Amino acid sequence: MVETGNLPHALLFTGISGIGKFRVARAFAQYIHCKNRNNGDSCGVCASCLQHQKHNNPDVHFIYPIVKKDGALVSKDLIELWKEMLESFSYMPPEKWNDLIKAGNSQPAIFVDESEAIIARASLSAFQENLKIFIVWQPEKLRTEAANKLLKVIEEPFEDTVFILVSNDDSKILPTILSRTQRFHFKPLDTEEIRSLLLNKGIDPKIAAQAAAISEGSLEKAEELACHPEEINEFSYLFKEMMRAAYALKAKKMKEYSENAAAFGREKLIRFLSYCGKLIRDNYLYNFKIDNLLSMTDEDRQFSEKFSPFIHEGNVESIQKEIARAASDIERNVNSKIVMFDLMLLISRLVRTPKTNILPFIDLVETI
Repeated sequence: MVETGNLPHALLFTGISGIGKFRVARAFAQYIHCKNRNNGDSCGVCASCLQHQKHNNPDVHFIYPIVKKDGALVSKDLIELWKEMLESFSYMPPEKWNDLIKAGNSQPAIFVDESEAIIARASLSAFQENLKIFIVWQPEKLRTEAANKLLKVIEEPFEDTVFILVSNDDSKILPTILSRTQRFHFKPLDTEEIRSLLLNKGIDPKIAAQAAAISEGSLEKAEELACHPEEINEFSYLFKEMMRAAYALKAKKMKEYSENAAAFGREKLIRFLSYCGKLIRDNYLYNFKIDNLLSMTDEDRQFSEKFSPFIHEGNVESIQKEIARAASDIERNVNSKIVMFDLMLLISRLVRTPKTNILPFIDLVETI
């Protein structure tokens, strides 16, 4: 697109967190500004490339969610923390950014002040490059009023302006903005590819295989699991015990396990719920014996031999929704003990739901 002069004014890179979308956005911006492109890559040594690598090119503007406190109103007010994020967590896990800015109970967002700042900067000429580039991380975090204000400059941009939006969930982006971008969907990484990458980083082969198997295609998640291998076994054990207690209607055990999970703390508990959602999906797929759709450890497969028949078309969607709702409640700092015990009670009812008639083939395909 760059070489042919057909670069869209607004691009959207979308896909799950942790697969390198933002790294590609940064590399693409560097390529656009590079003075000595060679074989489809930037040279890495010209003045523009060096500025990109140091995150101080005057014609690259990063936009990202913030929490309004301590005088911070727009992204540039937290630029030093942002540079630390780029250097330390280049796969951009949102929870790490929340920790860096000490978001606490607040939910980071992109506010209307940011949109006004973008419009002001976009109206100015490029400082040294041929194009000004705005890289917007998590455009789904745009407040409605901020998105509406930004709409016009995306719809009718200045000639020397390009927007690159990098989203973890494009379903939450304002449809009018979504429709004005050229979308590029990034797929999850292959399990074997992730395992190889972890091995290249010196990770123990067994841990690398386990982390890759349950990473859901996210290298960032795999690296997090590999750095905390005890979590894999801890999550696996607790999930199995919770499911056993739920099916057996052991209220005392359900309360005990829900309190154990609540003791993880918010971020770890959200990771655990993500793990639970993944295993519920995998147990449903296990019934169809399609190995290339599964990403399980050997221990999980042994458990699924007996557990998978209880996850079927009559309850899988409902269980997934309840787990997602619990994760959303935890993100909003609802009392985790209450949330987890409520989830246990709901799952207890759902796993005992009788299997219904097989879904029509097209519905089955969409579910998978």
